[in-house]
Amino acid sequence: MADQPKVPRHIAIIMDGNNRWAKKRLLGGIAGHKAGRDAVRVIVEGCAKVGVEALTLFAFSSENWRRPQEEVSALMELFMVALKQEVKKLHRNNIRFKVIGELGAFSKGIQKLIADAEELTKDNTGLNLNIAANYGGRWDITEAAKILAKKVKNGELDPDEITPEMMDSNVCLSQLPDPDLCIRTAGEQRISNFLLWQFAYSEFYYTDVYWPDFREEELQKALDAYAGRTRRFGRTDDQIATMKEAPCSLNE
Repeated sequence: MADQPKVPRHIAIIMDGNNRWAKKRLLGGIAGHKAGRDAVRVIVEGCAKVGVEALTLFAFSSENWRRPQEEVSALMELFMVALKQEVKKLHRNNIRFKVIGELGAFSKGIQKLIADAEELTKDNTGLNLNIAANYGGRWDITEAAKILAKKVKNGELDPDEITPEMMDSNVCLSQLPDPDLCIRTAGEQRISNFLLWQFAYSEFYYTDVYWPDFREEELQKALDAYAGRTRRFGRTDDQIATMKEAPCSLNE
């Protein structure tokens, strides 16, 4: 079969390093988060440009509430501003917007902005942009287990009938392919309770670059690294030899 550009269908990014970026420049931490928002715009555009189907960004974990109250409050304010200012731009560019996580912890104002943004963009057919906010992978799996447990309790399902596919259909992002590639910035090499179920066969790419400095050139490096990986999914090299694909380019 003919080679096709090896573009990840779904990219997930752990956007790390905003605070360290700001500290290095003798700025307050919130300045790093504002700069990180600029990087989000660039990467969303870059992923849409090469034909990525879905981009999931880890914006605020369920553990981030432990940060200083001043920083958490500033992050919530930035979140509200972004929802007010950016969503219409996303809609004009045919991008579908969704937030995953335990949204009940957010203010009513933020919850309404999220609902309005999702409603506005729900029929868009371009890039699926998912923001993980107050999200944790263990929470996600637990919620899926609760759904199946209720079915068992109600006599709708026998425990022996539960399959990985059933779990898969009840975790967040079940309507999308699992992430092909996870990128983490700022030098850390862990997944920090992000998409634990969905990362079963994902490729990982780590970079020392802080998130505010992660732009098209850095995204291209990640895409090039991904293009050089061999994804077997249990198969042998001989079985996948005919499935090799050419690397993608942001410059095409």
